[in-house]
Amino acid sequence: MTLGEHLAELRYRVVVSLIAVVITTIVAYVFHGHILSFISQPYCDLPAKYRALPGSCKLVAFGVLEPFTVTLKLSLYAGVLAACPIWLFQLWRFITPGLYSHERRYASAFVSISVLLFAMGAAFAYLTLPKSLHFLLGVANGDISSLLPFNNYLSFFMGMVLVFAASFELPLLVVMLNLIGILPAERLRGWSRAVIFGIFVFAAVATPSQDPFTMLALSVPMCLLYGVAVLIATLHDRRVARRAPLYGDLADDELSSIDDEQTV
Repeated sequence: MTLGEHLAELRYRVVVSLIAVVITTIVAYVFHGHILSFISQPYCDLPAKYRALPGSCKLVAFGVLEPFTVTLKLSLYAGVLAACPIWLFQLWRFITPGLYSHERRYASAFVSISVLLFAMGAAFAYLTLPKSLHFLLGVANGDISSLLPFNNYLSFFMGMVLVFAASFELPLLVVMLNLIGILPAERLRGWSRAVIFGIFVFAAVATPSQDPFTMLALSVPMCLLYGVAVLIATLHDRRVARRAPLYGDLADDELSSIDDEQTV
């Protein structure tokens, strides 16, 4: 494909993804009340002493336009999350023309597993959120209670969800790079200590709450998923090695022992 054809293909994939996001955003706006109740539940589950409005867990909005703007923002975030199977598939379809035919067969598995990992990360973030809020809102001493603006709470909630969801894609990226021959399993095993250390540093910096519980809640599953990815890569490399022809590990310009004997 020429550069112009690549740009046309990219434009088509982006347009399809945007149309999907627009449709899911409209649907999310219709049901925004249910979505709001769902994302507010971790805050409502906190003890009443952490909230400034006794007996109520309602989030507040400041200004005339903020209720409308934050509702649109909530709908857009929900639409992007709901449309992830479509835009992930479009991303893969844009990449596949540059791959070999034996690599393209992983397309369906890539999309399915990426959506599953994305959903797992988002669900894990939602389950972790009450502990994070309990730590952050309960750390103050005295009679301090929080009056949370909905806009701030929504940004915090989506930050948690996106960080967890994107981080859970790490093992899939590792496996895909191994399948196409970029990262051998031996190198992945050698990098294990550095990768684990980097995961803990990333979790400490990337999580919006930056509390110890959330850091562990993100880093421990990522380490386990990385271990699974290394195991899959090891099994794949062993299978490839068994199927490799004799002297398949030699370079193209390197003589085998048979050629050497014939030369002598």
